[in-house]
Amino acid sequence: MAIQEKNILNRLYIVAGCLFLFAIAVLFKLTDIQFVEGDKYRELAKINTTKNFIIPANRGNVYADDGSLLATSVPKYDVRFDAVTVSSENFEKYITPLSEALSKKFGKTALQYESILRKARATQNRYLLLLRKLGYSDYMEVKNFPLFNLGPYKGGIIVEQTTFREHPIGKIAERIVGYERIDENGFSTRVGLEGAYSEYLQGIDGKRLKQKIAQGQWKPIYDENEVEPRDGYDVISTININIQDIAHHALLKQLEKYDADHGTVIVMETKTGEIKAVANLGRTADGKYFEKLNYAIGESHEPGSTFKLMAFVAALEDKVIDTGSVVDTGNGKHIFYGKSIGDSRRGGYGKISAARALEVSSNIGLAKIIDDNYSKNPKHFVELLQGMHLNQQIGLPIKGEGKPKIPHPSDKTGWSKNALPSMAYGYGVSITPLQTLTFYNTIANDGVMVKPRFIKEVKAWNKEIYKFDKEIIDPQMVSMETIKKTKEVLKNIVIRGTGKSLYSPDFSMAGKTGTARVEYWMPDWASNPRYISSFAGYFPAENPKYSCIVIIHKPKVSTGFYGADVAGPVFKSIAQKIYIDSPNVDVVRNLEVLQTAVEKDFDSYFSNARKTYSAVPNVKGMTGMDAVSLLENIGLKVQIIGNGKVKSQSLPEGQKLEKGKQILLELSS
Repeated sequence: MAIQEKNILNRLYIVAGCLFLFAIAVLFKLTDIQFVEGDKYRELAKINTTKNFIIPANRGNVYADDGSLLATSVPKYDVRFDAVTVSSENFEKYITPLSEALSKKFGKTALQYESILRKARATQNRYLLLLRKLGYSDYMEVKNFPLFNLGPYKGGIIVEQTTFREHPIGKIAERIVGYERIDENGFSTRVGLEGAYSEYLQGIDGKRLKQKIAQGQWKPIYDENEVEPRDGYDVISTININIQDIAHHALLKQLEKYDADHGTVIVMETKTGEIKAVANLGRTADGKYFEKLNYAIGESHEPGSTFKLMAFVAALEDKVIDTGSVVDTGNGKHIFYGKSIGDSRRGGYGKISAARALEVSSNIGLAKIIDDNYSKNPKHFVELLQGMHLNQQIGLPIKGEGKPKIPHPSDKTGWSKNALPSMAYGYGVSITPLQTLTFYNTIANDGVMVKPRFIKEVKAWNKEIYKFDKEIIDPQMVSMETIKKTKEVLKNIVIRGTGKSLYSPDFSMAGKTGTARVEYWMPDWASNPRYISSFAGYFPAENPKYSCIVIIHKPKVSTGFYGADVAGPVFKSIAQKIYIDSPNVDVVRNLEVLQTAVEKDFDSYFSNARKTYSAVPNVKGMTGMDAVSLLENIGLKVQIIGNGKVKSQSLPEGQKLEKGKQILLELSS
């Protein structure tokens, strides 16, 4: 018995010893974790329970010159369904009324929606996509549907918000407004104004530290390194909505009439260089037209007869000719160094003045003027063109500007004796529509070459951040003597020259027609000729306010292809409508007559504006203009969708007012 007790006691000693050693090991490990590896484990714990979240900055808006929205960021909502988190009781209770509500709002039958939801329940789908890209008002309505109104845990609704860039005026000016896209590798594609001025528009993202709590949720926690996002600045462009609309539809009408391949229109304010409209329309496979490419800025091509003005101005400025200098165009056919060229008039124009040669767009006349005076020193003629900046890019902030090409006698390829007379009537050279217009605008602007400008200013709310002033490329490209003579010829082109079909006694225009062969080196050209029709000029002729260029590629030849017939009417339509909108004689309206509805709206707005607000007011039913004014005056940042009166507001009435917070208003007529 004593031996047995002794054995038991020994075993107890062994167990106690092992426990003691284990306790020492645990104590040692705890000490090691606490004092040696503690920092490492604390950091791991911090990483797993806290995380820095990016707070995206709101991208700034792009506005027209009158404050109309050209591009804005609009939130869209995807609605998904977690079919597992919903209890069986709630699922069966609400699935039918939820399906009926979805059917009534979005079109599928209630049975279809119920089948989709039951299938998701059976397959334990926790991320079923139900609805895509909902607007704010639709999203708020869906949130209150049966079952979904129980919230994310009981009702299974999952909402994902994404911001989309929208153009309130639709496809008009879409290419010049442009976009910025970032692919999965982080590479950016920047187009138009959105791309050129992205540094102002994009803002700076913020960051906020959050802590992981129950059920995978994250709660913001205080962090001294927290950075609030800085919203992007707003960019005020030079684009005029009315002129843009006029240019777009005038071009579209003519493209459709002549079944053309593509075309572009640019309207520029003469004195400032502000671009008021840019329309770029290309034909799709189904024969419709939309803004495919920025032809106005990026497409460099042989201009044809619109380049005759450049050759004429160079010779006039160099004083080798005067407007009255006589040139013999013969019978309409002439051979230059083995190459035959002709004029459009059968039998030719005979002996005419240099001015008349430009008025009737005589290929032979301009070719002879240039060849007779510069064949022995072609380098001098090219240098005259270069002196007028025709070999230089404008240097636009918008990417993709085409490079002009002016051949030089020193070129190893591309120069021959025929190069000189060919340049005189617009072949062998290459230039973009905007580069051509910049030259014509310089003539209209009495020789002052201004840089085309797309932006007026950058603003943060109503505070000016940057102002873009007029830039002068050349304060006097050529002498006033040359300018005056050239202006007279351009005016006469419309009165009695190739553009006489465009003449109107009601308003004056000046400019030059152009008809250029394109792809003429192709073997099928004789049986299938292709042309570029153009017109470049300005209006009014006496005191130019706007310059404009119209270029239409590959019109249907059987319908017409001459510049005066195809491009000229677009120019005239634009000029005419701008004249109507901006008459030479100002009309003063009777300001004492106010409509009753206007008085009522103003009284309502004035009453609201006098209040002191500590909470978000109800602006539903107010006109958009009054609502924006009221909300901005109390410190909110306002974004709007649509036109008319306020249909819904993103911040509910009565919510505590936080100055600087954004509110989205949806308007409807």
